[in-house]
Amino acid sequence: MSLSSRETIQVFPNPSALTRAAALDFITLAKAAITDHGAFNVALAGGSTPKRLYTLLADEAGGDLAAPWDKIQLFFGDERHVGPDDNDSNYRMANETLISRLHHKLPAENVHRIHAEDLDAGKAAADYEAELRSYFTAHQCLLDDFPRFDLILLGMGPDGHTASLFPGTTALFENKRWVVSNWVEKFKTHRITFTYPVLNAAAKVILFVAGRDKAEMVHEVLVTHKDSPLYPVQFVKPVDGEKVWMLDSDASGNLNASA
Repeated sequence: MSLSSRETIQVFPNPSALTRAAALDFITLAKAAITDHGAFNVALAGGSTPKRLYTLLADEAGGDLAAPWDKIQLFFGDERHVGPDDNDSNYRMANETLISRLHHKLPAENVHRIHAEDLDAGKAAADYEAELRSYFTAHQCLLDDFPRFDLILLGMGPDGHTASLFPGTTALFENKRWVVSNWVEKFKTHRITFTYPVLNAAAKVILFVAGRDKAEMVHEVLVTHKDSPLYPVQFVKPVDGEKVWMLDSDASGNLNASA
């Protein structure tokens, strides 16, 4: 299903099929980017669906999903304001499922984590932005002065947030910074997150959404408010790239009902 020339929907019968398709897409994109400009620059997401993806990529790294990991650069689209060993850390999840399992293939310097253990979340955000600016400027991977990621992986919360861009937060209005500290009142904490200009400079954005608990919001975003954006995830609109929704049948269930 196509929403526009830049936004499409792919529906899979179950989370397993979704994960397999995403893994194959990841590998295909990685090889193409490395052939084109020598590296695959990808931003990882937290959540259960990406967790399954990372596990599969590691499980089959020596087989069908083999990739030149020494040329893959891993970044993070957002992070909780916690240390890297905290149960809530996106880095910890990615490290346990993927990074540590590929230590013999993936150089440590290819992993760019957010130092969210810093007590000052604003400093952690500024430091991460400085690291991104240094890397993407040196490698001349920019689009309108923002980093040109080959792939950004995202999820969507039941409230329509993506990355750590939550409804009603100040980060929604940032248009110059790459990374910001965003106060999320309902959690009484800061989150560190990419801003819209970074998300929208990507060559490809994949939104993983699985589970029946997401079906209502998927319908809100893709049907009810399709032409009158209301939720943070709807403002992810790559300016020179594509946005792909990858849904399982549960998440897409209300779409079928409204067809």
